[in-house]
Amino acid sequence: MRILLAGAALGLTLLPAVPAWADPSAGPEPAGGGSAGTSFLNAVTIAPEQPVKVGAAIGDYLYWQFPATAGQRPELAIDVALPDEGRTGDQSWTVEVFDGLRRRQACVGGEQSPVASTTVSEVRIGCRLRQVRSWAEPWDGDPLPGTYYVRLSSTRLPEKDLGLPVEVSLALTAPTGDTGADQGELAAPLVPVNQPGKVLTTPVPTAPAAPGDGEDMVATAWLPDFSSRWIWTAGGGVLAAVAGLIGFSWTRRRA
Repeated sequence: MRILLAGAALGLTLLPAVPAWADPSAGPEPAGGGSAGTSFLNAVTIAPEQPVKVGAAIGDYLYWQFPATAGQRPELAIDVALPDEGRTGDQSWTVEVFDGLRRRQACVGGEQSPVASTTVSEVRIGCRLRQVRSWAEPWDGDPLPGTYYVRLSSTRLPEKDLGLPVEVSLALTAPTGDTGADQGELAAPLVPVNQPGKVLTTPVPTAPAAPGDGEDMVATAWLPDFSSRWIWTAGGGVLAAVAGLIGFSWTRRRA
């Protein structure tokens, strides 16, 4: 009897865990807790192969961020479910991707700025970045390892449509390309400092002034800094005066 009671109690304790095992079709948890940021500073972190679903309003700016390493080719696929009622005109949506230095990166694939007419109930937006390089010249704008920011917004739409509810679904993939093409290495990832440190209050040392320097500065403070501009200005004034005298001599009445 005790054995039967112990078995029944064990079965009751294991019963809540059965549905989790019996539902293999359940997908992964949404990334970022189903939320999005409103600026670069509070952008929600997402990961590849993690679904993102966010409820928002038309006119909102939605921000996410994700890390990327050398060799990856990040690609975004965004679906915006539009309301069936209340829309008064066409809407333009756009997705933008920025690197850690706030430089906008070009999309080499996907519909980056589609226009949704009043007859459609969903708009699909996509952006595929270039392959992230392991190094680049300082003047180059190629994507480098670090943090990338995604901004989704509706750019052109009727003012009456502002505030209507929408549902945004975002999917991020990061396939790997040719990792040996760059033959270099970046010293540090391009990750901005969103929380700057304290301002240094230590006085900056200055070189001691030699005796007599103050008197020389006061004596020469009224003198301008001569440059080529002064030469052209003085030469132009002289030419203008000569031209005026010649013109006066030609036009004056003779007695």
